[in-house]
Amino acid sequence: MRLKSCHSFHDFRRMAQQRLPGPIFDYIDGAADDEVTYRRNTTAFETCQLVPNVLRGVGEIDMSVTVMGQRLAMPVYCSPTALQRLFHHQGERAVAAAAGKFGTMFGVSSLGTVSLEEARRISGSPQVYQFYFHKDRGLNRAMMARAKQAGIEVMMLTVDSITGGNRERDKRTGFSIPFRLTPAGMMQFALKPAWAINYLTHEGFKLPQLDGHVDMGGGALSISRYFTEMLDPSLSWDDVAAMVREWGGQFCLKGVMSVEDAKRAVEIGCTGIILSNHGGRQLDGSRSAFDQLAEIVDAVGDRIDVIMDGGVQRGTHVLKALSLGAKAVGLGRYYLFPLAAAGQAGVERALELMRSEIERDMRLMGCASIDRLTRANLRFS
Repeated sequence: MRLKSCHSFHDFRRMAQQRLPGPIFDYIDGAADDEVTYRRNTTAFETCQLVPNVLRGVGEIDMSVTVMGQRLAMPVYCSPTALQRLFHHQGERAVAAAAGKFGTMFGVSSLGTVSLEEARRISGSPQVYQFYFHKDRGLNRAMMARAKQAGIEVMMLTVDSITGGNRERDKRTGFSIPFRLTPAGMMQFALKPAWAINYLTHEGFKLPQLDGHVDMGGGALSISRYFTEMLDPSLSWDDVAAMVREWGGQFCLKGVMSVEDAKRAVEIGCTGIILSNHGGRQLDGSRSAFDQLAEIVDAVGDRIDVIMDGGVQRGTHVLKALSLGAKAVGLGRYYLFPLAAAGQAGVERALELMRSEIERDMRLMGCASIDRLTRANLRFS
């Protein structure tokens, strides 16, 4: 496949599958246990139908939104994801540049492969730092101070990953960082020599946010051990409240799914919550963020910015979420597959397709601006 032949999420996924060794493709594509939640994240949108209005005068379309104090030119952003330079040597550099070109927000993960500071230099768009809570409170404080110094606008604490999910595809191939592949996994790498050449002819793989804590040479700590040994499963609301006070700015929780937790986030001073089940990669059998969206917007939407991610593959998915009250929608696999397929050019094409779909669909809905999208335009079956 060629990039110009990609017209949808499914095209990008096929192109990435052609280019990536099986274990790496499965790392992006896979989820926990039986992957029920992963599939539900997308099928949830199918139970919701759009009811368009006509003759509404939609000559000019304004799809800009403001979320957590950040002005975005389009209502989607690139969610922080780990290990991006494993998929393509440009990694977060490509995503930062593409987000800057389209005027939208992007994030760098604690397990990112490019530093916060370098990503900040690449893009002037709003930048999120996705943060995990460590047992070492000094490390937590140091990482927040570094993010503040780097000019990060939004601190995003992931709260659904105090332990790793049961990702059986990775177990079958032996995928881990550092690599400890099974014979079957090694064979799949051998079948994609172009990826290996690309990987070996560029700078070494590293995790700049965790220098000194996770050693890519295999000496200090593997990624799986990072989750089980360094992250703090006793993380509590009191701990998060202290972080919110220390950060003193835009602070959101990623992985909130219940009304009770959404209300607590408001009480401790968070400015945003992201409804997310981690792309189905943690607790299989949990609800989709779209299924929970109306309930949580009704409970707290007038006091905190409610965002969602998970399973978004089309502009119509975005419009349905916005109509229910989401302030913006996060993209994950939607940009990771084009990143893997073609680097920055792939991410830019994916964002251009999404922008075009949203604009076209807003015209067809009779909505010239995002604030015209309401539940009156939705029906559920």
